Amino acid sequence: MAAQYSIEGATAKGIAASVERGVAEGGLAPGDALPPVRRLADGLGVSPGTVATAYKELRRRGLVVTRGRGGTVVAGAPPVASRRPPRVPDGLVDLAGGHPDPAFLPVLRPPAAVTPVYGSHRAAPRLAALEELTRTWFRRDGVPARHVTFAHGALDCVARLLSTELRPGDAVAVEDPGFHHLLDLVPALGLRTVPVTVDGEGLVPDALRAALRGGVRAVVCSPRGQCPTGAFFTRSRRDELVAVLREFPEVLVVEDDHNAEVGGAAAYTLAAAGLDRWAQVRTVSKHLGVDLRWAGVACDATTLARHDGRMLMTSGWVSHVLQETVVDLFTDGAVRALVAAGEQAYAERRAALIDALGAYRIRAVGASGLNVWVPVRGESDVVNGLRTRGWWVAAGARFRIASPPAVRITTATLAPADAVRLAADFAEALGDGQATYGG
Repeated sequence: MAAQYSIEGATAKGIAASVERGVAEGGLAPGDALPPVRRLADGLGVSPGTVATAYKELRRRGLVVTRGRGGTVVAGAPPVASRRPPRVPDGLVDLAGGHPDPAFLPVLRPPAAVTPVYGSHRAAPRLAALEELTRTWFRRDGVPARHVTFAHGALDCVARLLSTELRPGDAVAVEDPGFHHLLDLVPALGLRTVPVTVDGEGLVPDALRAALRGGVRAVVCSPRGQCPTGAFFTRSRRDELVAVLREFPEVLVVEDDHNAEVGGAAAYTLAAAGLDRWAQVRTVSKHLGVDLRWAGVACDATTLARHDGRMLMTSGWVSHVLQETVVDLFTDGAVRALVAAGEQAYAERRAALIDALGAYRIRAVGASGLNVWVPVRGESDVVNGLRTRGWWVAAGARFRIASPPAVRITTATLAPADAVRLAADFAEALGDGQATYGG
């Protein structure tokens, strides 16, 4: 435990709150060990059972993890507050955010006039026009679209699905490395993350089978444009994964196809395979605009009922003004042409950086999506080295659970000519790091 922070409390609730306060304020850092149960109980003058109850609650909420003989330690990314991205220092080229190039996003034009309605839209939450466009969008890639609904973005949908399907303490299989916001969300819901290895074709079947045999209740993955590696399912990999999942028909499979329009990869999805429990969520933030908090969801009938039942009790519906805006964008030919141009540019920019790094024998991956993932020995050395050379990239730690170190570079706005300069600076930064480690 960090020497500068002293845990307080006379009840389990008070002790848990004290630990949470220490984490939130920085007195307890990720990896810091909490005192053994009996030692803390003696120090606070409470029973060991009271401390054990506090630790159990902290584990349930994802604030701490237990490592066998290693004791109880603060989790690597404790969900006590949202982790907003750090401010990009002045003068640096921002390649850390994972955002699309604004040049390939349309100008948003909400409806000019919105007629007032009496009451609410709970009785008819979805515009018929957008519902039909959503069905067509999914069917284009072979995804069953008999049951569709809307959400306020991918994470909003995933959170609702997991919270209605699972109970605190249940396990969720996630990609490793994977989407950092999802890695924060799962423990924040009181669930346990089980990392599943990812290679160039997505989830590794043997790793997924091991997680399922370990008792996970849900799987969350991306069929293409995987964050942060850019992996995508091939037909053969999809079929292998389906064969594994059919052994566990009760498990809910959630696909996040957030890069459906600009991923640069074909759609071989689990959602098209006829699984018993499944959902696929598609958002428009990567190709129509980050401020469009709308997602389309296709799923089985049970999942639809649970999702919409919970939504009915909370936000009720997605704004019809927002829905009308999305309808107009979906049906605009000029917008479709702009999105297609963006997909081509993103593919060229990913390839340019991978090739430029390859010239220095630096291995990088990024077969689809907006990012390139570069394995390194020391993340901080590379991040800091590139910072001194004018580049701002993301350390891989926030995307990893057990996978090796790397950095993520968003190439969406990186011109091919600039990729050559970045690769040269990257090679120099690696050299600086090797010198630090003694070669």
